[in-house]
Amino acid sequence: MNSIVNKIDKIPHKTLTSERLMSQLAVGVALAVLSNVLFGVAYAYGKWLSPLSGTQVFLWRMVMMWLCMVLFLTLSGKFLQIKAELQNLKGVKDWLYLVLPTPILASQFWLFMWAPVNQQSVQVAMGYFLFPLAMVVAGFLVFGERLSRLQTLAVALAAAGVGFEIVRTSGISWATLWVCGTYPIYYVFRRKLGIGALTGLFVDVCLIAPFCLLAIVGSGAAAVAQDGVLLAKAFGLGAISVLAMATNIQSSRLLPVSLFGMLSYLEPVLLFLLSITVLGGAFELGMLISYGLIWLAVLCLIVQGMLAYRRQMSP
Repeated sequence: MNSIVNKIDKIPHKTLTSERLMSQLAVGVALAVLSNVLFGVAYAYGKWLSPLSGTQVFLWRMVMMWLCMVLFLTLSGKFLQIKAELQNLKGVKDWLYLVLPTPILASQFWLFMWAPVNQQSVQVAMGYFLFPLAMVVAGFLVFGERLSRLQTLAVALAAAGVGFEIVRTSGISWATLWVCGTYPIYYVFRRKLGIGALTGLFVDVCLIAPFCLLAIVGSGAAAVAQDGVLLAKAFGLGAISVLAMATNIQSSRLLPVSLFGMLSYLEPVLLFLLSITVLGGAFELGMLISYGLIWLAVLCLIVQGMLAYRRQMSP
């Protein structure tokens, strides 16, 4: 899953000593890699919760995420930070900007757990490859951000890849479109509000988890509570999810924005590799053209990030 971070605390890297900077970068890179690996583990986790369906795995994941987030925030003392940010919200408009995108995140969390056990893992991975490109377009359309030549080329390559896939298959998976088409809406709302990623995520989980708990009570998913092994696995999924989020947010605070952005492309690569190996997703040779164009588009964004990182780190 691309990373759910919409507000990055920039650190004045040029004011740090060389030794401290290298140490900070090393820790930040390690945390970024760890978070993406954990997202990949969560993606494949549904296979280990058989006989639960993808939807049932999603329900338990959200409940356990809420429990693990409460534990994490309590032990880390970050509840005060969340309280302070929420108290800064002013009027109905701010609260609407906070809660309106929550159903989008809920649907993305559901799809993330449903797809791997319903032969849609490759299609969702493709959506995550397209997501950063969709964010570039959203920045241009909503915030008036100017596109560099590399970004323009990336968007054109991605459009060509999607176009070829539509011609090849007479359509494109709804799962792909849902990931890259609705996630940008979520991030636009979060950016307009300007609230911290951890606070936004906690509010989202607090809103989603009660509905999931009600659904568990009223369905066969409640049987998990009577199976100690399955219950432990469900708790493990919640813990992995929260740890992935926590390490992702922490790495965003330690790394320059461009470097953090480059490392975030590790997640869709891992999702794709898991899809065609562990999850048994179908991959046809014809996909190489459409995927190849999309991978070239992502490569353009990575090069753009490298150039920006070099400029940021130059004396």
